[in-house]
Amino acid sequence: MYKEQLQNLISNLPKYPNILGKEEYFNSAVLVPLFLINGKYHLLFEKRAASIRQGGEICFPGGEIEHIDDDSVETAIRETEEEIGISRKDIVVIGRLDTLIGPRGITVDPIVAELNIKDLNSCTIDKTEVEKIFSIPLSHFEENDPKTYKVLSKINYKMFNEKGEEESLIPQNSKEISYSENIREVLVYKVNDEVIWGITARLIYEIVKKI
Repeated sequence: MYKEQLQNLISNLPKYPNILGKEEYFNSAVLVPLFLINGKYHLLFEKRAASIRQGGEICFPGGEIEHIDDDSVETAIRETEEEIGISRKDIVVIGRLDTLIGPRGITVDPIVAELNIKDLNSCTIDKTEVEKIFSIPLSHFEENDPKTYKVLSKINYKMFNEKGEEESLIPQNSKEISYSENIREVLVYKVNDEVIWGITARLIYEIVKKI
C-alpha cells in the first residue's frame, strides 16, 4: 500500500515546479516591450491614467490573467493591444523572465517581446487606462544603475472564520509588529523627471543583467 502511495506521489509531482498556491494571488502578466530606433533598442513604458488604481505610476503594458486567456503570454499580448493599440502581428515574443511575487499579494509573469514598429506614433493609447507612453534607450539603464530605497509597509491582518466572524488564531504572546510591518528594499530609476520603481524597475534590472 505504501509503495502505491509513494508511486502516486511521484507521478503527481510537477515536472517543473511553479508557485504553490498561485491561484490564491492576483495573477497578472506584463509585456516588456523592446523596439528599435536608429539601430538601438528602446524600452516602451506607460504612465497609468490618474483615475485608475496606482494612477500616475510608470509601468509596462499588462494586467490580470483572465479565464479567456490561454496563458500569461496571451494576457500580455491582449493587454498590450488594448492599452496601446499595437496589433499582435507586430508583437514578437522573445521569451519570459521568472515569475515575480509582489508585496501586495500579486504575481507577475513578465513576457519579453520585440515590437515591429517604427516609432511611438504607431500606437493608439486607451486614455481611460493610459495617460501617455514614452521610450527610453536600453543603453541608459546599462550605463546607470538603479538607486536602492527602503519601503515600510504596514498591514492590518484580520482573520475571519467560515461564518464571516472575526477570529484571531495568532498566539496572544506573538509580537503584533512581526505581522503588520515589513521593511523591504526597492529599486528606483529616475529618468527625464519620471520615477520608475518597484516591480517595473526590478524587471528592467533583470533585463540589463541578462544582456
